[in-house]
Amino acid sequence: MANIIEMPKLSDTMTVGTLVKWLKKEGDSVQSGDILAEVETDKATMELECFFDGTILKIFADAGAQVELGAPLCAVGKKGEVVPTPAAAPKAESKASAPAPAPTPAPAPAPAPKPIAAPAPAAAHAPAAPALAFGDRVKISPLAKKLATELGVDAATVQGSGPSGRIVRADIEAAAKNPKPAAAAAKGTGATFSGGTVGAKGPIQVERTVAVSTMRGVIAKRLVESKTTIPHFYLEIEIDAEPLLALREQLNKGLADAGVKLSVNDFILKGSAEALRRVPDVNAAWEGTQIRYLAAAHVSFAVALPDGLITPVVKDAHDKSIFQVSSEAKSLGKLAKDKKLKPDQFTGGTFCVSNLGMMGIPKFFPIINPPNAAILGVGATVTKPVVKNGQIVVGQMLTLTLSADHRVVDGAVGAQFLAALKSVLESPALLLV
Repeated sequence: MANIIEMPKLSDTMTVGTLVKWLKKEGDSVQSGDILAEVETDKATMELECFFDGTILKIFADAGAQVELGAPLCAVGKKGEVVPTPAAAPKAESKASAPAPAPTPAPAPAPAPKPIAAPAPAAAHAPAAPALAFGDRVKISPLAKKLATELGVDAATVQGSGPSGRIVRADIEAAAKNPKPAAAAAKGTGATFSGGTVGAKGPIQVERTVAVSTMRGVIAKRLVESKTTIPHFYLEIEIDAEPLLALREQLNKGLADAGVKLSVNDFILKGSAEALRRVPDVNAAWEGTQIRYLAAAHVSFAVALPDGLITPVVKDAHDKSIFQVSSEAKSLGKLAKDKKLKPDQFTGGTFCVSNLGMMGIPKFFPIINPPNAAILGVGATVTKPVVKNGQIVVGQMLTLTLSADHRVVDGAVGAQFLAALKSVLESPALLLV
């Protein structure tokens, strides 16, 4: 009897998976351990492993389909064996063939935006956007999407050459070399500068609707749950970042030949772990009828992705040197951007750090990532006048904001944590011990 391989649960918050592509086809011989396909979850793109020996007799879901957990993906058995279509197979609705679930019928080609009066040349060259399907969601491979972001290519204007019009890497590379007239027209003919174009005319982008991705849907659900069910309160503190910046510069310069390049965020991650050691009541989680106080500081950090964000975890950060934390954070960050993180690399965090300082944001108030009891918002280092030893001097000040769950962390405990973090970051040599 044939073995049915179903959509597995590849992350803690996964409810559906997107079948990116099949690596095997019907009739291929497979063995246990072979990789059958790539599946995109709400967190990463992961490999689907085969657990049986035999032949792929039937594939129930096409590439690009969104498949519910437990729905059949394929059947593996003896060659020539007849496999009836399982009753659950219709759950795997293919984006390529299913009608768009929009409240109003979508036109076949994507016309030029009606609400904005675009110049005639732009309308004449408006792309038909054949790659849009399933509620006008752009069908694009993860690699092509990443490349489009890096090269500044609007995937909605690209003609896909892959299966069912799917956009692949070659399409993005070609579009980057030969931008379409419509894209140029949309930018207008105004004076350009480093931040954009002044006096541009016409639409700012191709008007379209995009189906909510699995990742974005999960983020929306979890953050609404967090903001509406967790009683947030906020504390902020300014630290003198000058000692930290000086030590970072010395270490990076002195250890450059060894490939060491520490970031401010590396110090924040290690400093947070040390502050959790000093004020362990923040390293906790609300569990309804009990509060769990955790023995290890597994510090996660937010990484921005085109579809949202993910929080890789530096496990046991309290027992690792700042150099180990830095190396691990860089490795995890790269895996996150490539959507190659494994479940154990983005789950189990006990405290989270979100840093927008590199984008020039002086301070902000992040939303708690449950089940954590707190999250730290890191702003930009600002040059400003400060008073030192009774004298007004130029200082380098950094604002840290703690969002805490008041069911677990009281104001005094949150203040103690920030004071401990301020202490270690203003004496950063302590983080090297």
